Amino acid sequence: MATASTRAEVFYPESDGKPMAETTQHRDVMIELIVGLRDWFADDPLAYVSGNEFLYWVEGNPRRNVSPDVWFVRGIDKAVVRPSYKTWLEGGKGPDFVLEATSRSTRREDRGKKFRTYQDELKVREYFLFDPLGEYLKPPLQGYRLAEGQYRPIGPVDGRLPSEVLGLHLEADGGLIGLFDPATGRKVPTRLEALEEEREALRRRDAELDREREERRRLDAELRREREGRRRSDAALVESQAEIERLRRELEALRAGQAPKPKKRK
Repeated sequence: MATASTRAEVFYPESDGKPMAETTQHRDVMIELIVGLRDWFADDPLAYVSGNEFLYWVEGNPRRNVSPDVWFVRGIDKAVVRPSYKTWLEGGKGPDFVLEATSRSTRREDRGKKFRTYQDELKVREYFLFDPLGEYLKPPLQGYRLAEGQYRPIGPVDGRLPSEVLGLHLEADGGLIGLFDPATGRKVPTRLEALEEEREALRRRDAELDREREERRRLDAELRREREGRRRSDAALVESQAEIERLRRELEALRAGQAPKPKKRK
């Protein structure tokens, strides 16, 4: 009887059971940057932003994996739900940009094993390191760009590190990372900042509406006063015209030799 050998299905874990980040500060860096980049590329269906997600690049070998804190891939459909990212299912496409929120305890891996993996195997175009607690990196934000197969430090522009991949400039902003639009030089607001800007705009609009309502009430009151003054003026004019007519008749009577009629007492 013929037999067919079957290859056991390879299991690619989707989680390692470890915390998302080393500290709450590192977690905030990841969340803020992921959300910020997703908002920035919201209108681009082929801009995939992820983080803290297993990435596999050798089919059949689940040990060959990394889980970058924040990463970006150009040209990948972001609408597809991926429990993990497997490059062989994405046309061999790996990350174009990676950022690791590093610390003193992870610096050996971030500057050693991961550095070599991103440079030599995944060939990530840009690799950034950010030390939000300022434990060892000076300056706390550093970036590298692939050139002839080797990572070269990215020089600052106006105190910020330009990312050619993202089309944005990055800057250490306290314990977080600020994104700047080089076309305008303005900071890209975070979702919370954008919400606060919207709230402030609504408050200004409400205040302007209140001023407009108050001005309308003032104008209405002034119009009523003008109308009342006009009514009084009209009444006084009618009274004056009546008095003039009476005096005219008296004058005509005098000229005709007639005694004027006595004026009635009020």
